[in-house]
Amino acid sequence: MKLDRRGFIGAGVATAATLSAPMVMGAGHGKPKVVVIGGGAGGATAARYISKDSAGAIDVTLIEPTRTYYTCFFSNLYIGGFREFASMGHSYGTLAAEYGINVVHDWAIGVDRDAKTVTLAGGSKVPYDSLVISPGIDFIEGSVPGWDLSSQNAMPHAYKAGSQTQLLKAQVESMEAGGTFAMVAPPNPYRCPPGPYERVSMVAHMMKEINPTGKILILDPKPKFSKQGLFEEGWSKHYDGMIERVDPDFGGANVSVDAGAMTVDIDGEVQKVDVCNVIPAQKAGRIAEIAGVTDGNWAPVHAHDMRSKIDENIYVLGDSSAQGDMPKSGFSANSQAKVCAMAIRGKLTGSSVFPAKFSNTCWSLIETNDGIKVGAAYEATDEKIAKTSGFISQTGEDEALRAQTYEESVGWYAGITADMFG
Repeated sequence: MKLDRRGFIGAGVATAATLSAPMVMGAGHGKPKVVVIGGGAGGATAARYISKDSAGAIDVTLIEPTRTYYTCFFSNLYIGGFREFASMGHSYGTLAAEYGINVVHDWAIGVDRDAKTVTLAGGSKVPYDSLVISPGIDFIEGSVPGWDLSSQNAMPHAYKAGSQTQLLKAQVESMEAGGTFAMVAPPNPYRCPPGPYERVSMVAHMMKEINPTGKILILDPKPKFSKQGLFEEGWSKHYDGMIERVDPDFGGANVSVDAGAMTVDIDGEVQKVDVCNVIPAQKAGRIAEIAGVTDGNWAPVHAHDMRSKIDENIYVLGDSSAQGDMPKSGFSANSQAKVCAMAIRGKLTGSSVFPAKFSNTCWSLIETNDGIKVGAAYEATDEKIAKTSGFISQTGEDEALRAQTYEESVGWYAGITADMFG
């Protein structure tokens, strides 16, 4: 099925609302209060659906430190030159002006689960009846020896979109002729399973044009990765001899880096590189840990409504959640947010709640008009979100189908961002 903006969002007319005050203290006049932390694919979608489908019966506050949100999905296409950076940036003005959502640009730094309040960096405390936490990812300290956040300007992760993405692109563009781009890939589980390998494809696309004698080295702790056969077929076809992957059997799981010397150590063998993209092991965003709803790395949730298994008044969406079979992706977070929004509306207003259904598709671009995808449908069980069916692109597909797959992804991007931000 070909997805476009209209098909992704579905039918429905938003109820217009006036811009609310920037803080919620005293707002709502007795209405139930929902606070959403994180304005990405999970949080922005949840805030919008709770507000629009409750017809103003619920007071919704969205806490997000950035005024312009840059999507991680499609950021690789910016690196490859297929998309302008500004096209990935989205504001929260429509959510505030048309949906009456109280958008607060500040950091959430504390959650008092007994008092049901969220503390902001600015000092205010925001009360809630239900709290949605959707902060994305943070990195596990020490997961790549020699690298920490102080190293991110020399060896960018670019796994939180924005200035890091711009930095990585600029570094690749400035590489010496014949130089080496190295990627330290993350262990499972992590945000967007095909993401590192689409990035390799986009870097290869750029290097093929401006640095054709350059090399790409993937240092991978995993024995296999998402869409591996499809990526390897594409690399052989489009970038033959440029890309080398070092898997665990050859030292990919025993890698350290030296940002000052710009070297990688692969199982005791030190190699000088020109650019090094380090994508560390990941965990739930810090606020989930502060709220006390993680198991150490991720936040366990009930599959039927994304409710925390630790606190019944808190819901955790997207990358931060431990929910079962769904990958950590923008599509997954958006799908989970709609289920969560329906459950919260039902809890707070008595509206109808239907059985949870989820879906996901992850598109990747290998080269111009060579798009591939993988996806699945899911249902909620008492144990987890369980996969019920799936699909994946096939090796050997014709060029027309691959071009169609890429165009489908462009339509999806327009649809999901409209679904998130209105």
